[in-house]
Amino acid sequence: MLRTLVIVLRLLPLVLSFVRDHRRWLVAGGPVPRTRAFHEARAARVVAKIARLGPAFVKMAQIVGARADLIPEPYLAALGTLHDQVPPVPERAVRAVIQEAYGQPPEALFEHFEREPLAAASLGQVHRARWEGEDVVVKVLRPGVEGVVQADLEAAGRILDLVERRWPNKHLRGLRNVLAEFALRVGDEMDFRREAEHARAMHANFLGREGVRIPRVVPTLVRQRVLVLEFMPGARIDRLQEAVAAGRLDPMELVRRVIELYMHMMLVDGFFHADPHPGNLLVQDDGTIVVLDFGMVVQVPRTLRRQLARTAFAGIQRDAEGLIDGFFALGVLEPEADRATARELVEALLVIAHEADTTSMDRIQLVADRVMATLYDFPVTLPSDLVYFARTAALIEGLGSRYDARFNAVTFAAPVALRMRHAILDSLRDPDDPGDLGIPVDWARLLGLAAGQAAATVVRVGRELGRELGTILAPVFGRLAAEWAAATAPPVEPPRAAPRVDARVLPPPALPPPPTPAPAPPLLGTGELAAD
Repeated sequence: MLRTLVIVLRLLPLVLSFVRDHRRWLVAGGPVPRTRAFHEARAARVVAKIARLGPAFVKMAQIVGARADLIPEPYLAALGTLHDQVPPVPERAVRAVIQEAYGQPPEALFEHFEREPLAAASLGQVHRARWEGEDVVVKVLRPGVEGVVQADLEAAGRILDLVERRWPNKHLRGLRNVLAEFALRVGDEMDFRREAEHARAMHANFLGREGVRIPRVVPTLVRQRVLVLEFMPGARIDRLQEAVAAGRLDPMELVRRVIELYMHMMLVDGFFHADPHPGNLLVQDDGTIVVLDFGMVVQVPRTLRRQLARTAFAGIQRDAEGLIDGFFALGVLEPEADRATARELVEALLVIAHEADTTSMDRIQLVADRVMATLYDFPVTLPSDLVYFARTAALIEGLGSRYDARFNAVTFAAPVALRMRHAILDSLRDPDDPGDLGIPVDWARLLGLAAGQAAATVVRVGRELGRELGTILAPVFGRLAAEWAAATAPPVEPPRAAPRVDARVLPPPALPPPPTPAPAPPLLGTGELAAD
């Protein structure tokens, strides 16, 4: 109960600030005007407060940070920075965890152990080391984190109960779903033996696949609170500006491969990496994607994969009825939702999702202008088992928009789905019931979408290439034109010098004629003088 009180006291000033957005005097009065700069500054304060509250709240905020249906900008973007704001565990505490796990200190177990962590996360941190001649990473659980997480989950539940009794609405149900899903999965994340099992299974799924690497687990060093894996170098997927600027990496090809990677996990393997954020995806010099952190992995049963595939293909094909059916089946639309209103919302969302030549911010504004007022009070919620798929969608949208302001995830994913259609449909067939899957896929329409995406890509690349070549070649062509003009111009004869003449043979110059005298003016009379 004391922990609950501490959390409430720390968050209360921010809560009151949000309430004043709508009521100046908390219980009365009009809204307080807020500028974008104010919202950005407050978003930074929110992130700082959450980081101070500890690992459970950081982890929950990271999950909520993928929920654009719950969190508006700029708070959504600010929550995405939590991955970089977790303070590291002191070295002495790390050494104690390793000593307890293996019965010896790190310098006795490893040939080399770096004191400074490679990365610090909400539940653990990673150090580089060398073991039996191999470069490895040592993942260490934060000391005492299990008790802190349990206390914070109980406190968060109490706070939600109080708020929900006072202000019941569907958005609080969405937050409760996030809390329930986190409580269900966080135990696996804090037991590195389970993470080792997940990593080995994921490694087997992608073994031999070009362009994707999964670190190998060192099996003899697996413990509940310490995990040792193969070290894999690479840059974070959101920090590739230098490679992109130098032309060593095609960012949109990289985004395409990320979509293919997660589509394969979700719809083909049914074994899904459920913690998709930029810190868990590295890119090596040759473009290979390295996937890290397998504490949170979700098994996707075939029945759910079939429904996800039906809904996804309906969205790609702009099939409003199919999309509504999918939303009802997945639990996104609650049973009491009015189908006619749902159709209006879905059709508007499909138009926005397929809107050509718009930026992500444009589409967010279109959603706000056209459907948000209706959507806010409509019985829509994101079930707990879909939270992580929403995080993946947010990751892909963020990556694509980082490198192309007009990136559209829906149209961009269509060619990927087309290429993967055989693998997806084969994996969804039940060996005991090889009948129709009930997935009405219009492949001709998908081919059209793919062709349109390819054409748009070619046009965009052509324009960019034209601009770049114009900048590079303009001076060259200017110089060549000048040289060509000089080479093809008719020769100009130099001016001839005047012939030299001996002054002694010249005739004397002619004298000018004498001037003719001007006539004398007439004499004026008295009257003429007066007039003048």
